[in-house]
Amino acid sequence: MNVVLDWDGTVTEVDSLNMALERFADHGIYDEAERGLERGWTLREVIDYEFAGMRVGLDEVVAWLVEHVRIRRGFREFAERFRPVILSSSFVETIEPVLAREGVRVPVLANEVASSGAPGWTIRWRDDTVCAHCSESCKRGSLPTDGDVVFVGDGYSDRCAALAADRVFARDGLARYLDERGVVYEPFDDFVDLATALG
Repeated sequence: MNVVLDWDGTVTEVDSLNMALERFADHGIYDEAERGLERGWTLREVIDYEFAGMRVGLDEVVAWLVEHVRIRRGFREFAERFRPVILSSSFVETIEPVLAREGVRVPVLANEVASSGAPGWTIRWRDDTVCAHCSESCKRGSLPTDGDVVFVGDGYSDRCAALAADRVFARDGLARYLDERGVVYEPFDDFVDLATALG
């Protein structure tokens, strides 16, 4: 069994990219980008645009995130038991310091910050492949192919991967999306719930 976890809003209680953008980015750019998905932008276009409005460097953001990001209950024990992979549209540089704070070491598949100078960040995207199912650079192509996949997510970036997984745990926007399509999933609140469900 392969357990794949989204990061923002799934492992974290609140989306850490949104926390960083609300704290440090140009709010006009952020607000416009948040409406972008409704206007047909891809998620990649939204994130590129949002972080072009970042007003500070990476080090300052990472220090603030390490201080303020909160992880869902039971994550460390879950990670030790199930050895999940984190598959995220966020950044390695903002995820790994929080994992280190929690004393957790798991594989992280995420994008990278190619340039963190202020103003504006440049993103190095982990995968440029456009998915045949959703026409975006999505997470589906990075799912393991050697055995059943349990996927755990909460939002827009998790939709396509969730549709390809063998078992799905969902909350928030992902749960609403799957409900609208009649796709079976299991709800969760935290990693204690997940560990119990997975046995």
